[in-house]
Amino acid sequence: MKLLTSLAPLLLGGLFWVKNIPTQTRTSLPLEICDNGIDDDGDGLIDLNDTTDCNCPLAIPASLIPNPSFEERNCCPQDRSELYCAKGWIQASEPTTDFLHTCGWMGWPDLPPPLPFPDGEGCMGFRNGKVGASGGTGGSGGGGSTGGPEAGNPNWKEYAGACLLGPLKAGTAYTFEFWIGFTKSFNSPPTTIVFYGTTDCANLPFGINDETFGCPTNGPGWVELGSVPISGVMEWKKKEINIIPNQDIYAIAIGPNCEEVDLFTHTYYFFDNLVLAETEQFGYNIKATGNPCDGSFALNLLDVDTLQYQWYRDGVALVGETGATIHGIQDLEGEYQVKLVGPNSCKVTPPYTLKIPVSHTEVDTTICFDDALFFDGNYINKAGQYLAYLKTWDGCDSIVQLNLHISAAGVDTVYAQIFESESYQIGKHSYSKKGEYDEAFKSYIGCDSLVHLVLDFYDIYIPNAISPNDDGINDFFTIFSGADVKEVLSLEVYDRWGGRVFNNQDIKPNDVVVGWDGTHNGKPASTGVYVWKANIVFKDGKARELTGTVTLIK
Repeated sequence: MKLLTSLAPLLLGGLFWVKNIPTQTRTSLPLEICDNGIDDDGDGLIDLNDTTDCNCPLAIPASLIPNPSFEERNCCPQDRSELYCAKGWIQASEPTTDFLHTCGWMGWPDLPPPLPFPDGEGCMGFRNGKVGASGGTGGSGGGGSTGGPEAGNPNWKEYAGACLLGPLKAGTAYTFEFWIGFTKSFNSPPTTIVFYGTTDCANLPFGINDETFGCPTNGPGWVELGSVPISGVMEWKKKEINIIPNQDIYAIAIGPNCEEVDLFTHTYYFFDNLVLAETEQFGYNIKATGNPCDGSFALNLLDVDTLQYQWYRDGVALVGETGATIHGIQDLEGEYQVKLVGPNSCKVTPPYTLKIPVSHTEVDTTICFDDALFFDGNYINKAGQYLAYLKTWDGCDSIVQLNLHISAAGVDTVYAQIFESESYQIGKHSYSKKGEYDEAFKSYIGCDSLVHLVLDFYDIYIPNAISPNDDGINDFFTIFSGADVKEVLSLEVYDRWGGRVFNNQDIKPNDVVVGWDGTHNGKPASTGVYVWKANIVFKDGKARELTGTVTLIK
């Protein structure tokens, strides 16, 4: 008996298969034969590309999650927090998720979703953690109040939920396959997505009237079914979670993990095309084995006795390829599909895109002005771009691009800036005072070289004491600088016990009113020495973290 022969009755019994047998009623024109690689009816369309004559639906799992791609709508979203517009979905948590759809609201302007959506015209957006009114530079984030100042909430976690179309049976293997979307890197840091389940739909929603409730397992009735780490920037990624529940599950919730998140900016992510089905139903996705650059490569499907197979590339039949596996295609790029014909049924697998990998390697090399470099069988001594076409160890094509630079004889001038407590290393010498210096040495590639160093200090001043007595002198602690500082990402002050007494982000240098005024929680702080920490972006674009002490004098 072949693998999964017992699966065929299930797949052909209506849960997975849809009866669709193309019929031909024309008698005066040639009919398109759908598996011979020929345009039989002369309409310019061959085999599966002729969807009128050769239409078979895709063999995709039937999701137990209703409305998995957020396409069915009760209404068109006009603003944030309108998940109720997506049929079948429940706002699971008190912090509200967002429904995005091309018919209306498409998300926060400064937290754009990657487009196009993986499936259709809708998706769901959510965030993990909430920034207070004084923190962060990101977007407003879904579900926040538009009123006065708000405190941050590290347990603000947004979840969407649904009652399943059928329960997950205890002891049965299921696969949860979904697309996760990322906005800008600052707002979509790496995190973990968790899939939760409950035995009763009445457990949706959870944490009613409690925005600090956190994840569903902080209350009764919920279990964690599985999780997966995620990361990305302005893109969609396909992920899956495989589970075997130990009890029947009737409702689910999806969103971030239970870890509290203390943020300086708003985080945001997106969901689309959430397919939950028995793992067996994912068996008709084409899988690849071997190396696509040699004879070991093959594409495979599960082999079921009751099914007939026909392979296609770019919709055109590969005549004679009628087994569950196809070999000898390592040089034939394209989209591969298989038509599966069972008793009174026809399905076509989702496409598998075969792209032969080509290794691109770019090498930057500098030689002395009187040297030559041997590359791809030739000696070259002129600056420029050169290409070599090679084979990798596994037989794949490899393109090596050489960017050759010539180090000219003469003087290289280096401009550098340091803090007064630092030194700058060049050659075997280090310099700690601003000025101009000449250093003769051989470069790292062995060329004779003279370096003229112009060294200066950063134009930045950070006070070591403040006296907040409203006399207009040293009343505030902040960062003072000229053009060397581009922005101050954060400035924090701590007392001697490590307690934070001041915190502000994205402040402008020299603006004293955004600095520390010597108070804590609205009351004058005690006289003494405090530790400060600042994250500063300089004009070279690099962020540096500086620390020091400041004495509070009264």
